[in-house]
Amino acid sequence: MASPYGAETTADELIKDFAAEIKGKVILTTGVSPGGLGATFVETVAKAEPAWLILASRKTEKVKETLDTIASAHPNVKLRALQLDLGSLAAVREAAATVNSWDDIPHIDVLVNNAGIMATDFALTPEGFESQLGTNHLGHFLFTNLIMDKLLKSKAPRVISVSSDGHRISPFRFGDYNFRDGENYDRWRAYGQSKTANILMAVSIAKKLGPRVHAYSLHPGVIQTHLGDHIDWNAGPPAFLEIDKQLGNAEAWGDLKWRTLSQGAATHVFAAFSPSLNDHNGAYLQDSQIANPWVHTVKPWATDPVEAERLWKLSEKLVGQEFTYPSA
Repeated sequence: MASPYGAETTADELIKDFAAEIKGKVILTTGVSPGGLGATFVETVAKAEPAWLILASRKTEKVKETLDTIASAHPNVKLRALQLDLGSLAAVREAAATVNSWDDIPHIDVLVNNAGIMATDFALTPEGFESQLGTNHLGHFLFTNLIMDKLLKSKAPRVISVSSDGHRISPFRFGDYNFRDGENYDRWRAYGQSKTANILMAVSIAKKLGPRVHAYSLHPGVIQTHLGDHIDWNAGPPAFLEIDKQLGNAEAWGDLKWRTLSQGAATHVFAAFSPSLNDHNGAYLQDSQIANPWVHTVKPWATDPVEAERLWKLSEKLVGQEFTYPSA
């Protein structure tokens, strides 16, 4: 059956279709700075009367700005801010402990791991991991597992990982995930590696915790947000296109198809609330539908269950904690 949605679908359109699924839900979203996909997602979802919106961000002033916008437009929606620095595992543990201490929020229905960084200069996290790997994957991996008990108290919890078709640029580099501590660093390959990791985490959660927990990953499209403010897009073709050429990816010779924020956040809404996904745990999504590898860019290294299990075990080792869940 053909999907009724596509690349032009907006988050506002989907809110109307999924209003019943959103109403009364407790939703925690990371990365909610104004002008970004996370803020667009929560501001749109607020229209459908969720019970709680929990907004997590590294910068408290950015959270406050988005909170104030929602509070002004939707005074009946309960809001809470959470300071979460995904680039520090110590800070992640502190934030997770805070969430777990909230007696007035006994469960979380939807966790949207939206925060991230892109193509940054080489840097190491406090624990010594390449910053894009640390922020985009390891921080979310640890945070998600540390608050899993609250997710499991929901009747039908979902975990959403915001990835990118940029996963095409690099598989997970198991033998050199830290780029020799910067010696052979490539900012776009590091980004691609972290986006591959986002997809593989959803595959693992679906396998380890399904059907109690549903997990999905997604590509939102190409959107002008603050994520790329440090990149001079007018200086010539982006460097990742050269990698695409080396890999023989069709994107090397195509035009970037830009979308609005609402079009970008649409797949967030679809992933978080569409009942049509219930029988497709672990799926990777694009254009508010399950990505079709004959049409969309879906690299096998990002969906392979063996790669997913390898990454789960490595991630446990890197964060210094194992997470074992009994079979359903």
